[in-house]
Amino acid sequence: MKRRYVVCGVSGRAIHMWIKPLYETFSKYAELVGMLDIDPQRFVVCKKDVPQSKDVPTYKPEEYDKMIEETKPDAVFVVCKDCFHAHYIIKSLEKNLDVITEKPMTTNWEDSIRVREAEKKSKGKVTCTFNYRYNPQHRLIRELVLAGKVGRVTHVDLNWYIDIKHGSSYFHRWNRMRENSGSLSIHKASHHFDLVNWWIGCSDPQKVHAFGALNHYGPNGPFNPSKKDGRHCSDCAERRQCAYKARWESRAASVKVHDDHLDFFDESRGLLYTPELYRPDMCMFDSEINIHDTIVANVKYSNGVLLNYSANFSTPYEGYRLAINGTHGRIEAEEWGGAGSTAFPCPRATDHYVDYYPIFGSRERLSVKPGVGGHGGGDSGILEDVFMGVEEKRPYDILATSKDGLAAISIGDAVFKSITEDRIIDLSDVMKH
Repeated sequence: MKRRYVVCGVSGRAIHMWIKPLYETFSKYAELVGMLDIDPQRFVVCKKDVPQSKDVPTYKPEEYDKMIEETKPDAVFVVCKDCFHAHYIIKSLEKNLDVITEKPMTTNWEDSIRVREAEKKSKGKVTCTFNYRYNPQHRLIRELVLAGKVGRVTHVDLNWYIDIKHGSSYFHRWNRMRENSGSLSIHKASHHFDLVNWWIGCSDPQKVHAFGALNHYGPNGPFNPSKKDGRHCSDCAERRQCAYKARWESRAASVKVHDDHLDFFDESRGLLYTPELYRPDMCMFDSEINIHDTIVANVKYSNGVLLNYSANFSTPYEGYRLAINGTHGRIEAEEWGGAGSTAFPCPRATDHYVDYYPIFGSRERLSVKPGVGGHGGGDSGILEDVFMGVEEKRPYDILATSKDGLAAISIGDAVFKSITEDRIIDLSDVMKH
């Protein structure tokens, strides 16, 4: 029997990650019975991009209860703006419905605790779509740790680089406000913190100390043409003076790099958003930006593991460097992407492997076959588990729970609070929930 789904937030992520695959690959297992969004233009776009959804009923946010009553879903996808995740998750749990939520589960640890408490009272359960776990390279790392290759894990070093195209996109959109996204230490870095938690097998962070800054964006960004607010990229008079934009486009606009994060008009699809409701082309140098683009953090876990982490959101290329140290060995891994947005050959863009160093032995290089689809194959892997059920033959847990969501968000929230309050944040009470 097909499971019935509704979607709260018909975002680009909702359309292309969940709705389209539901029809094209998983229609045997799933049925879309309702869509909810604040912007009616999103329904137009969805039904144009996914014609199979043309007869699906649509609802406004204030019609959530009506949607549930009329469509009688089994589960709710929450793919709206981050700050509204908790609202829809909790309302759905109160109706004993399962919830599949995009990361981050919420934008602060207080709301995550509310979700955890609501889940305990509900027949429904929460699944957090930390799809990066499903990347083949990341699964191999988890398997090496589980096999005891490094012994007891003692330390993790993770440095993440987000290139100038991808990184700047967050500062054009709603993500640039702490009240909307929780900051990039939550919206983006919760992905990374969850990976570490999963790799080391410990969703119990205890203490966090962090530093951060807004070095590249905001009014004091070194490439800001002039200090003024309210500009929009699509009609900005200083567009050619903006180094970030000039990097991608010719003067005649004959060359334009598509960015699905930023475009709000597409010649083939028309208007993607209602401009009065949302402009995804706000100026990255606006003074209202209140998050950081440079982050360093130290985390201590209850099992003794220490993590040092960094994220930079304006780098020449995209990727990460990872090292996991243990009592009996070391794992090293790198991943590089964004090859289409660099001015030079991206390092290791097509070469995937993990290095294992026994404490008293020689290096062993393990090749990895990249997955198909977004996030290095992570998207396709999680789709199967969500729509078809968890793979029973897999010897370890991979589909993330609300507990995992709380752990990742708590680290990210603690990072922001540590930066702004200049103190070590104790998470021991938070993680009791």
